[in-house]
Amino acid sequence: MAYIIAEPCIGTKDTACVDACPVDCIHPRRDEQNFASEEMLYIDPEQCIDCGACVPVCPVSAIFAESDLPAQWQEYAERNRAYYVKEQTNAK
Repeated sequence: MAYIIAEPCIGTKDTACVDACPVDCIHPRRDEQNFASEEMLYIDPEQCIDCGACVPVCPVSAIFAESDLPAQWQEYAERNRAYYVKEQTNAK
């Protein structure tokens, strides 16, 4: 996984990162049904191309390269992965 969205996104869900992403790997978008019910946004580890375009546009500095993820937010790597596993399961 190239980039991970961590705790500062909770309750913020600013979608500037969604708009900046060239491969549409950050979800849920505002127009997706589960946007209101999710507490934060997530980066798809399979689609992320490690470009970093999302990092500078995040107003709460919630996006980190996996190698730079602060120790107190390590659980967010799994939360990002789990979101996409759940979404794939629900799509079937």
